[in-house]
Order: sequence, then structure tokens, then C-alpha cells
Amino acid sequence: MKFKSLLAKPFASIVSSKIRKEMQRAVEDQDAILEDLVKTGRNTDFGKEHNFDAIHTYNEFKAAVPIRDYEQFKPYINKIKEGRHHVLWKGQPIYLAKTSGTTSGIKYIPISKESISNHIDTARNALLYYMSETGNSSFADGKMIFLSGSPELERIAGVPTGRLSGIVNHHVPRYLRTNQLPSYETNCIEDWETKLDQIVEETINQDMTLISGIPPWVQMYFDRLIARSGKPVGELFKNLDLLVYGGVNFEPYRAKLMESIGRPIHTIETFPASEGFIAFQDVQGGEGLLLNTNSGIFFEFVPAQEIFNENPTRLSLKEVELGVNYALIINSNAGLWAYNIGDTVKFVSLNPYRIVVTGRIKHFISAFGEHVIGEEVEHSLMKAAGEEQVRITEFTVAPMVQTNGELPYHEWFVEFETMPADLATFAARVDENLRQKNIYYDDLLTGNILQPLKIRPVRRQGFIDYMKSIGKLGGQNKVPRLSNDRTLAEQLMQYLQ
Repeated sequence: MKFKSLLAKPFASIVSSKIRKEMQRAVEDQDAILEDLVKTGRNTDFGKEHNFDAIHTYNEFKAAVPIRDYEQFKPYINKIKEGRHHVLWKGQPIYLAKTSGTTSGIKYIPISKESISNHIDTARNALLYYMSETGNSSFADGKMIFLSGSPELERIAGVPTGRLSGIVNHHVPRYLRTNQLPSYETNCIEDWETKLDQIVEETINQDMTLISGIPPWVQMYFDRLIARSGKPVGELFKNLDLLVYGGVNFEPYRAKLMESIGRPIHTIETFPASEGFIAFQDVQGGEGLLLNTNSGIFFEFVPAQEIFNENPTRLSLKEVELGVNYALIINSNAGLWAYNIGDTVKFVSLNPYRIVVTGRIKHFISAFGEHVIGEEVEHSLMKAAGEEQVRITEFTVAPMVQTNGELPYHEWFVEFETMPADLATFAARVDENLRQKNIYYDDLLTGNILQPLKIRPVRRQGFIDYMKSIGKLGGQNKVPRLSNDRTLAEQLMQYLQ
């Protein structure tokens, strides 16, 4: 056993013992967090507007603070971007995390001095808990790679601003810096394929023991390694112990990732978000992620079918039930109040509180982490149609992952009433519109992770015939604008022109 793994084991034991105690007092911790949040928030603009001085119970909090999404929160964020202090939380944020929202385009999520530990410590705790559970700490002695965004940050009103993964990169503990790959310079490369080639160059001869990232990006890294070395990843990195992932559904990628490695290894699923690190996998082979109940976030849960009601049911942790699909609402020491992050979860255990992520509130595509939603595709298509005087009957969009060696892409199935004069030119217009609407999608094309979208013209009446074939013609039935799998797409192939 080497030095770092030797030191890590007692630290892992201390942290895991603390987490197990927190499992037993989750409800009490949540009550205390809400009390502390309201107390600190009283002197902010938000707290004064919502009469925090008069809030002493959760019921009073619910009565005073309505649920909001980012669009409704935007006026407060705009004040922060103008340089105002004490808007949502005391002082100014120490960072703004820049992200694509599910309804609002680019979002700027505040991270405070108090909340940064939620992001950093939870990532650390996930690894330490794994050490304690499995007894495996050897990965701490090898090289670790975190496939992330650029750590280069811009400033808005003096506040450093960038992708969450880039922000977190600045807080990797000093004792892990010598283990971390790729280099800072490589991490700053914007073009993904150029960056990936350099990552391969820096890692192919290293003793890689831990790899972390969004599954499709990890798979692209593996593909490059195999092409370069002619060996499975697990043979190339003989001490590779652990794959840490999050961001998208892992299941579509699991089989190919494990085939690329060539042998089974442990995995840790995490649920990080710009708004907070929500949960992490605490048991190998078990179902669900342990909810992060003592890290500056007070959670609320709304039955998903009620989330768009004027007065939805709002539940604290002690009121939740197994198997119910809940919209996740957070209140945090970053200054987010009754904030709807757009994710839905179900509890698979109440002792301890473990969740599975069931999806987003609305239809979406995020096969590669792009978080494209219905409003964005509708805007992109209809803007191009208006510019070229093209009339659209119906459409839907799905990801194309398996491309026989080509880059993946979004596949658009469009029934035209009047065809564009040049379909390729029209598709390029739609693609550019979507790039302007969604920064993640733009990043993926800029980085050569995706190729531009492709349009498949559906024959006249094709969507009607399809809906008829599945017994859903008429009434309230609708064709989904977006699907995150290819079930609908494959069925539509028989209706192409």
C-alpha cells in the first residue's frame, strides 16, 4: 500500500462514519438547515420582500415563498450581474455557474462562499465513502482524470463566471493535484477533438486508476485510447479501478463502456448540478443515490403532476413516500429559494433517504449532455421556416448515437407542407438557430462531439398514419417534440419520403 492510499483509509473511515450518522438524523438536519437559511436570508433583498422576519415554521415559509423556476428568478440574478450586493444571499456570490437551462437558455447560478463546499466536499465524500464500503483505496495512488469543461473563467460584475466543472477544477485539493490529469493547459483547450487527442497523449502511458466524466465523453476518450494503443482500456490501464459518472442516463452507454474496458470495474453514480450537489451512490450494487441532507440545501418535493398547478402540494423530507414521482425543489446557502431545478426523482428508500433520478419535468434531449428542450427546437425550426417561407406540418427530434464511425447527431423527422428549395441549406439554418439558443449544443458542435443535425422528410400524412397505427389518433394525443431515445424515431423510419 502506498502513501496516499494509506492516509486515505482513516480519513475515509471518519467521513463515512459521519455520513452514516447523518443518515439517521436527516430530518432533524433538514429542519435546522431551513432555520439557518431563513435567519441568514432575512437581511437580503429577497428576505425583506418575502417577510423572512415573520417565518418560524416550514408552513410559514411555504406561505411566504412561492416556487419559482429560473425565468421567474431572473430579475434577482440580473441584479447580481449588475453588481448589487445582498440580493439573494449575503454579500456577492464568489462564482456564477453558467449553464443551459431547460426553459430559459443560458442560466447564471450563484455559488456562495458557504455553498462551494457542497460541490467540493460531496464529490470528495462520494469517493471516501466508496473507500470505506469496499476497502479499496489503491486508486488514490494512481493518476485520476476528470473530463471537464475549461477552467478559464470570465467575470461579470467582478464575479468569476464559467461552467461548474471548470469552477470545481480550481478547488481540487492540493494533495490530489499531482494525481490529476490532464494538465491545466490541456483542460483549457476549447475544441473537444483537439483536447481529446492531447488528453490521450498525456494519459496513455500513465497509471490511470480513476476516470470521471459524462458517459459519452468517456466513451470517446476510450475509443481514442483503443485506436491509438490497439488494447482494451483495462489492459492499457492495468490498475484502473473506478469510473465515476453523472449528467446523463448511464444505461445506454454501460455495455459499450464496459466492453471498451474489457473487464468489470466499480462505478459511482453522482447527481451534481449547478444548483447543488444533490446525491451520490453510497452502495455498490444497491439501488438509488444517497440524498445529501446535511450540506446547506433544504429540499422540497412536489408531486410531479402538480408542479404546474397554481398551489401545488409541497412536502418536506419527512413527508415523502416511496415510489412517487416528485419534482425537486431546493433552498440553498447560495441564495436559491423554493427553486425548481427541473428534475424529477423517486425515493427507493426512506431509511436512509435514497433517490433515483426519473427525468426532467418536460421532454428533452440530453444524450450528450446538451439539455435541448421543446421550446428550443420549435423556435429553431419555425424561425428558419419563416425566413424561407416553408410550411411545417409536424416534426419530432431524436438523438442518433450509433453512426457507423461518423460523429453522432440530432435527427429531425419533419413533415413539410411546402418543401424548402434546398433541404441542406434549410437544415443548416435550423442548426445555427439551435446553436444560438442552446450553449451546450453549440459547445458540442464547436468541440466536434456532434455533427450538425440532419433532417429526414416524412411523407405527407406520415405522422397521422403513425398515430393511427398506435391507436392514438385524435383527442388529446400529441407527437412528442423530443425523445431522448430512438423508440419513436425507429417507428417513423417507415413513414419517410
